[in-house]
Amino acid sequence: MLDLPFNAELAEGTLGRDRFQFYLAQDARYLIGFGRALSVAAAKAPDPSALAFFAGAAREAVLVERALHESYFERFGLGEADLAAIETSPTCLGYTSYLLAVAQTEGYAELIAALLPCFWIYHDVGTAILERQRRTGASDNPYQAWIDTYADDDFAASVRTCIAEVDKAAELADEHTVARMSAAFTRACEYEWMFWDSAYRMESWPTTHLRG
Repeated sequence: MLDLPFNAELAEGTLGRDRFQFYLAQDARYLIGFGRALSVAAAKAPDPSALAFFAGAAREAVLVERALHESYFERFGLGEADLAAIETSPTCLGYTSYLLAVAQTEGYAELIAALLPCFWIYHDVGTAILERQRRTGASDNPYQAWIDTYADDDFAASVRTCIAEVDKAAELADEHTVARMSAAFTRACEYEWMFWDSAYRMESWPTTHLRG
C-alpha cells in the first residue's frame, strides 16, 4: 500500500491536485456505502458495546470524515457541479457494492471482517507517513490534514476496537465461518489497494464512448 504511487506522492506532498480531488470525490461516495454497512453491523451486533461502536463509527464516517473532504473541496474551490461532473469510478462502485452485499447476505462476523481493512489500512498508512515525516523533518505538506486524521490517537483507538471485535467474533465462530471471514477481509484489502491505484489513474469507465 505504501509503495503505491498515490500514497508515495501523498507522503512527499507532490501528489497532483487533480488526482487528490478525484480521490476525494470517490471517497466521499464510498463513505456513504461504508456508513450504511457499518449501520448494518450495529444492527447485527451481539452486545451493546459492539452496537455502540459500530453505530458510532457509522456516524464518524458520514459526518467527521466527510467534513475533512469538504474542507478540501472548499480549499480547492470545488462546488456541487464540479463534484457531480466526476463520475463514480468502477472500483469505487465495486467496493461499496461489495460491502453492501456482504451486509445483506452474510452474518455479523463476515461483515465486520470486511469492514476492518478500511480502519486498519488507513491507520497504518497515515501512521507510516507521519513517522516518515518525523524522521526526515518534512513539512508544508498540502495533504497534512488527511495524514493527521488517520494517524490520530482517537482513530487508532477505533482501529484497536474493531480488531478486537473481529477477533472476538472469530473466537466464537466455527471453522467455516472463520474461513469466510478471512476471505472477506482479504477481498476488502484488495479493494483498498485498487481504490488508491484507481484514484492515481483517475479511473474511468472503458465503455463511456458506447453510451447513447
